Amino acid sequence: MKRLLILAVAVAAATGALAQTNPPAATAKAIFAGGCFWCVESDFDKVPGVISTTSGYTGGHKANPTYEQVSHGGTGHAEAVEIVFDPAKVTYQKLLDVFWHNIDPLAKDYQFCDHGDQYRSAIFYQGDEQRRLAEASKTTVQARFKQPVQTQIVPAGQFYPAEDYHQDYHHKNPIRYKFYRFNCGRDARLQELWGKVE
Repeated sequence: MKRLLILAVAVAAATGALAQTNPPAATAKAIFAGGCFWCVESDFDKVPGVISTTSGYTGGHKANPTYEQVSHGGTGHAEAVEIVFDPAKVTYQKLLDVFWHNIDPLAKDYQFCDHGDQYRSAIFYQGDEQRRLAEASKTTVQARFKQPVQTQIVPAGQFYPAEDYHQDYHHKNPIRYKFYRFNCGRDARLQELWGKVE
């Protein structure tokens, strides 16, 4: 039996069946809250180098919250999106730039038509480098506006993925999603704040 195993390994090696596979490229995570997570997820899905986006809840005190609980308020959680990205293809700094240009940084405890602290804007940093970059980017954004920037910069905690029907909502329900986004006035306000997107 031992001889057969050795022979099988030798044959596999000779035919390339045991060829070394390259380990997967290193990835990193970012977590942003910018109002409705359907919209934030859609915005980041367009960014080259973003591997995946997951809608969910973070920043609060209730374990395993549901959408109904978060949307009614009182959990402390914000609707947020966890982004897995390839740092070799897109930097955290670039993600911050995308984030700022897709939120209203002047709004406190609301974004566009959604009101309550569950719709606040926030950067949930992971590690000192993300914190440093987030604070530097907030300073740059603040220099653009006279009103104070309300976006929070806080350490990342437990992230709870939202229910399946919220994931990739813009793909699963494109007409409803576009109707919601338009009626919420999101793009009109973004253009007012940041200018026309090229």
